[in-house]
Amino acid sequence: MDDQNLKDKESVENQMIDDAFQHLIDTYLSSRHRKKVDIINKAFNFARQAHKGVRRLSGEPYIMHPIAVAQIACEEMGLGSTSICAALLHDVVEDTDYTIEDIENIFGQKIAQIVDGLTKISGGIFGEHASAQAENFKKLLLTMSDDIRVILIKICDRLHNMRTLESQPANKQYKIAGETLYIYAPLANRLGLNKIKTELENLSFKFEHPDDYDDITDKLSFTKEQRDKLFEEFTSPIREALDQMGLKYEIKARVKSPYSIWTKMQTKHVTFDEIYDILAVRIIFTPKVRADEINECFSIYVAISKIYKSHPDRLRDWLNHPKANGYQALHVTLMSKQGRWIEVQIRSDRMNEVAEQGFAAHWKYKEGDVQEDENELNNWLGTIKEILDDPQPDAMDFLDAIKLNLFASEIFVFTPKGEIKTMPAGCTALDFAFQIHTFLGSHCIGAKVNHKLVPLSHQLQSGDQVEILTSKSQHVQPSWINFVSTAKAKGKIQAILRRDSREIQKKGEEVLNEWLKKNDMEMTTSILDKLCEFHDFQKHENFFLALGERSILLGDKDLDELRGKSKKQGNGKWRKYVPFLGHDKKKAIQPIKEENLLVVGKDFDKKRPCLITEETIGKYIFPKCCHPIPGDDILGFIDNKNRIEIHKRTCPVASKLKSSFGNRILDAKWDMHKLLFFDATIEIKGIDRKGMMRDVTNVITEQLDVNIHKVTVSADEGIFDGSIEIRVHDRDEVKTIMESLKLIEGLQEVQQIM
Repeated sequence: MDDQNLKDKESVENQMIDDAFQHLIDTYLSSRHRKKVDIINKAFNFARQAHKGVRRLSGEPYIMHPIAVAQIACEEMGLGSTSICAALLHDVVEDTDYTIEDIENIFGQKIAQIVDGLTKISGGIFGEHASAQAENFKKLLLTMSDDIRVILIKICDRLHNMRTLESQPANKQYKIAGETLYIYAPLANRLGLNKIKTELENLSFKFEHPDDYDDITDKLSFTKEQRDKLFEEFTSPIREALDQMGLKYEIKARVKSPYSIWTKMQTKHVTFDEIYDILAVRIIFTPKVRADEINECFSIYVAISKIYKSHPDRLRDWLNHPKANGYQALHVTLMSKQGRWIEVQIRSDRMNEVAEQGFAAHWKYKEGDVQEDENELNNWLGTIKEILDDPQPDAMDFLDAIKLNLFASEIFVFTPKGEIKTMPAGCTALDFAFQIHTFLGSHCIGAKVNHKLVPLSHQLQSGDQVEILTSKSQHVQPSWINFVSTAKAKGKIQAILRRDSREIQKKGEEVLNEWLKKNDMEMTTSILDKLCEFHDFQKHENFFLALGERSILLGDKDLDELRGKSKKQGNGKWRKYVPFLGHDKKKAIQPIKEENLLVVGKDFDKKRPCLITEETIGKYIFPKCCHPIPGDDILGFIDNKNRIEIHKRTCPVASKLKSSFGNRILDAKWDMHKLLFFDATIEIKGIDRKGMMRDVTNVITEQLDVNIHKVTVSADEGIFDGSIEIRVHDRDEVKTIMESLKLIEGLQEVQQIM
């Protein structure tokens, strides 16, 4: 390229940068914030100079990314000049020679503090190992508790990265999309950023399951005309009623997002056509008196329930008890004249902004008093600190505790005295006991929920009144850990069990000492190792525990072992089974020898997809967690021994791997030619009748010529359910079988299980 062309290209790029920055300034000036344009200009010029000559993977100048992040912070989150400056500077310390001290000297302590927080959690939250990941996550959350803007800008950064994910290789796309679904979308939701949460979910879905995404978006555009007609007919009498009330309002159609449609299709095992709540209606009004907006919501509800019949079980009052993320609205489900249930969400303009923009929007409507929101925020951060005070030994547990506590939806539970407690959905009576007091939890024998006796494992519902029953003779049981979900209860139970087990271990140590003394021996490490190996214990503590609990007793065989008289059988060598058959249907599943597996070396190209063909399938490990077959969206994962596991992209294990070990994720693709057979299991449910099983087997074996491997069916009071194991070539064959089975009279549910 000659000098003139270079100059022209540079001139075009400079113009593009100037335009993008001007758009940011225009957006900022039209907001309600104080107009501190000088410091924003200063931050932009500083960042532009610092990133000069650097490009993104897409080829555009790097500075376009910080401008885009600042634009999202300003336009979509409603943040002010401090956040805009921090967004413009967020990669400077990470990617250039400038330090936090430089930023502080030029832009002051506040901006420097936010940039420092963003630098600590850069490069995706996760490092090489899960433990490092937990540490980084703690850092992220601790930084958040200094300044919430750190996490808000981090979410803006992630949103822009997701919007420009096209330029990344496939393995990076899966890592970033997985991490986004696991952490950033729930974080955005918890901060009340509904619009951003939805976009993050949809973008992740688009990159992880492109065919499903395209299929749903095509169907949404195909059915748009019907939806528009339904919306017009349904809202027309509502508009008349609201006009008579003299309200200033707008009515919007809210279409369910592709990701939430897909999630519902997966969890409920239904097709696109069977989902009825794709359309919802949102009434957004400007209250006549700001202080009276809750009453006005109810007045609208009364008016529209005179037009349409409302569903008594589906009234959701988030007005008097807002969600922890600040969300307020009244949800009501009405029966339309077309015979469809339609959800209507009633909210004021303020509530709508809070729903879209989260905490940032609260401040717009305050007359200088931000105390109330600070309290909400502090409660949230208090939950985080509670989890951090009792760090879990396992990083995955730590992440799950965070996810369970911060990202679950809330329920409201009453104490016997009528006080309201907010708890995560899915919590049990035992969680509630520990929430009130550790003593109550550890001596809990049951509870009364709405004055009825229930066990500790009883799941609480919103509106329950709970009284905890205790007994001094009750002690914490190991099984309790299985039916609590809050971090507080889990942490306390584990701590008490650890304390108890230390006492039992001590007892076990005394038992061993006495036994050895009786047989003229002393306790040494080698004697302990021998006894542990003989009884199949990995750790000395576990052996002492078993002795203390009397689950093992020492006898003559132990003496023989210690004196070298016994001969113990060695364990068999590792073997891995892969879920496929040879060309002959009658062949048994072939064990794969470990030496045939592919081992990833230094020269392995992680950007190229692993191609799974009839010849190469034996080189990969297929774990039992998700049972992928040709046609499934899959990815590869490099395990600790540098071998490659193949998982479905929807597999729960793969979700954790994507967000914890993103740099070990590989793209993987099928290239099969219907030569091998794979196992698949279909579950069926329906109304029992004579000849039902004959019809089912006829469809599979006669019509479709598929081999049935195993059938289990049970019937009770006229309802039957069962599972059919079949041998198929790929996912398409499973779909064909399921569609054919759905046509059988009396067969209500057909679903494939992992």
